[in-house]
Amino acid sequence: MTPRLADAAVLAAAAIGGLLFAPVFGFAALLPPIAVVLLVTYGVTELGRRFPGLVPWRPLLALVAGALAVIETVLPGTTVAGIPTGETLAVLADGTVHGWQSTLQSTWPARPEPRLLSFVPSAVLLAAVLGIELLHRMRRPLLALVPGLLVLMLSQAYVAVTGVAAVATGIGYAALGGLVLVSGRGTALPRLLKLVAPGVVLGVAGALALTVADPLARTAYSLKDNESVPLAEVSVASPLAEIAYRTKNPSPQVFRYTGETPASRRWPLVVLDDFDGSNWSPGGGFRRMGAEVAPGAGIEVPAGRRQATIEMTGSAGPWLPGQTSPASATGTDVLVDEARGTLVAAQPSPRSRYTLTWWEPEVGRDALVGARMNAGLPGGLGGLGTVPPAIDDLADRVLPELRPSFQTAVALERYLAENHRLATGDDLPTGHGWPQLRRFLIDGKRGTSEQFAAAYVVLARLKGIPARLVVGYRAPERPEADGAHVVRNADIVAWPEVAVDKVGWVALDPSGAAEQSGSGAASGVTAAVAEVRTQLPPVRKLENPRLPPEESEEDGTAGTGDWQATAVVVAIGVAALLVLWGAGVPGVTGFRAWRRRRRNGRAAVIGAWAEARDRIRAHGIPVTPGMTVRDLAASATGFGQSSTVDGLHSLARSVDAALWSGTAWSGTAPNAADEAWAAVKTVRKGLRRRPWGARLRAAVNARVLFPPRGA
Repeated sequence: MTPRLADAAVLAAAAIGGLLFAPVFGFAALLPPIAVVLLVTYGVTELGRRFPGLVPWRPLLALVAGALAVIETVLPGTTVAGIPTGETLAVLADGTVHGWQSTLQSTWPARPEPRLLSFVPSAVLLAAVLGIELLHRMRRPLLALVPGLLVLMLSQAYVAVTGVAAVATGIGYAALGGLVLVSGRGTALPRLLKLVAPGVVLGVAGALALTVADPLARTAYSLKDNESVPLAEVSVASPLAEIAYRTKNPSPQVFRYTGETPASRRWPLVVLDDFDGSNWSPGGGFRRMGAEVAPGAGIEVPAGRRQATIEMTGSAGPWLPGQTSPASATGTDVLVDEARGTLVAAQPSPRSRYTLTWWEPEVGRDALVGARMNAGLPGGLGGLGTVPPAIDDLADRVLPELRPSFQTAVALERYLAENHRLATGDDLPTGHGWPQLRRFLIDGKRGTSEQFAAAYVVLARLKGIPARLVVGYRAPERPEADGAHVVRNADIVAWPEVAVDKVGWVALDPSGAAEQSGSGAASGVTAAVAEVRTQLPPVRKLENPRLPPEESEEDGTAGTGDWQATAVVVAIGVAALLVLWGAGVPGVTGFRAWRRRRRNGRAAVIGAWAEARDRIRAHGIPVTPGMTVRDLAASATGFGQSSTVDGLHSLARSVDAALWSGTAWSGTAPNAADEAWAAVKTVRKGLRRRPWGARLRAAVNARVLFPPRGA
């Protein structure tokens, strides 16, 4: 083994941490810059080995060469004929200092842009240079792996690896540590494997056990959870409050699009799921749109991909037309609320243009009939403020004793459509707080899509149906002469969406306003919803969906899950007690031995006698308060370990010298304290020859924490 092997191991440790950012940027984007950075660092190290005079300058040379490698692989577009420019240095500095945070504020996988990506190879470069210097300058070679481990920890703070990948990572670092030790100390490889193999086997078994039997199934923590793009503090009108105004002024254009029309024939603008009794507001936070967003939360059915190019031609505030489950947006800087699908322009412009791709669930009627609701999706069961008693009573009359299901949701839609009128003309009602909703539901029963959608959401939530309010635009009936579809003020509409298990958010239309454009036949989920509507029986004939076997009839919550959860909690508690016992007893006895050894004079000898007594007592030999050292030696003869007995006889002589000799502490006699603790070492050496089962029981024997009792 040569020192070059240790160099390679240190560089590989830095590389592993960097490549574990693959879920964030993609493996293909990370491999070239990391590989070039490590090759350059290794080349500088070899240069120092050939020319020893360069060794003091090695870290500086490696940093400069590595920075150039990052520039040529990540920022080539900012250079002139490969030569860095002022823009190059500015982008590199910004990416290195702020790229880590900007990446957290993006959806993943993020776009491998220089301002985002450059912090990863920069961190790998720093770890590689520090690791090489620690390896060549410190006596403890394993310290050279610490910088690479720090990069690994950083990557895990972004997205933690699990399962087989986590086990492989641990084994990889253990192997690199072994290579560093082998090359640094000349340790024989077979002996090294013999030493580390049990630990590796136990570590792998433990990791696999935790992976398979994670009782809580919790999502790993990520720094991304606490980061979002801060939006500018600007005062804008709510699109919900603009419905009446835009309806009265129908002609102005809002946007135009070319490409595919959504199956729902609607373009959502903003999702409003927070209601305080007076106003509806959007919840959640926004991130920069990355390379691609996976199908939205709750979508477990197959989803098709659609695309259209959108050009804003009028004012819509900061919001951009989007879809419930956007996949990507290119052409302008777009922010997205991943949980809701709402799009916002990072820098609002009245003429922005972008290409939007989105996911559409592909389901039929059978997937919706009897489907359950998904109360776990964000915003579905948000606040309602102080509910007027009349509206609470109305919800119970409309859906009497019916559990939440998609059929129940459609029945509520039918109730509003059949018992309330869509307002037309110039005298349009406005408002969406409790006073306006009470007037709409109880008194006048006339409103725009604003009141229909808001009333549906509050009634649905009162019956346990997760619902949210969406404001957007209908797709126009036909394209213009140039093939583009032009969306105008007249197309504005509000509608509710309900969270359906495995399908995600499904749009309904209690006002019928979303279908007034008559723009073609519905498809996809919208067509499936239409089939459910036409075949829905009257409310009095609706039946509650059957509960799965594991759920109780009373409240629809898990019945068998209660005892399972209790069993998990009990198992965790017992495991925690076992861990505390297994680690606590050896920890306390070890600390007590350290305290005894720090004593001086006769107290040190007495401490040695107490330590030997407790060590032997832990192995099951009866000890009484009146026993002498020689009595204990006679009892220990049955062990069959001569070194234990010899150690006790030697300890007996030290105790005699400490207690009965007047000269032992005058400086003329040998140091009895050192002899006493040397005897304890001999006793422990003999005890270590006992079977491993006996040694394990002795290590966790809690009785030795207390003084011996009388026989």
